Amino acid sequence: MLYDAGNYRIANNRAYYAIFHAMRAVLVFDNFDSSKHSGVIAEFRRRYIKEGIFPIEISKMIGSAFTIRNASDYDDMFIASKSETEEQINNAEYVYRILSEYISRQTI
Repeated sequence: MLYDAGNYRIANNRAYYAIFHAMRAVLVFDNFDSSKHSGVIAEFRRRYIKEGIFPIEISKMIGSAFTIRNASDYDDMFIASKSETEEQINNAEYVYRILSEYISRQTI
């Protein structure tokens, strides 16, 4: 809805947080959480990307989402483009789906 309304900066924020909270949900299986976003990202990459549990392209999507979200939230001069925001939403949907499938397999 945010994307359709042209609220690209906020849509970027929500796309990032979908990824962030999905990573936190996966890390629950390892009894890990962090008060810092960088801590969650680093631990997720170490335990799940580096070990080959999730594809490497997810790491790039996480990094991009983090960077774009920071710019969208904190850089007054940042202009979020429609195409860039669409990419962030598509990436978030992909990452969320992959991580959700993993979680489902762990809880069965």
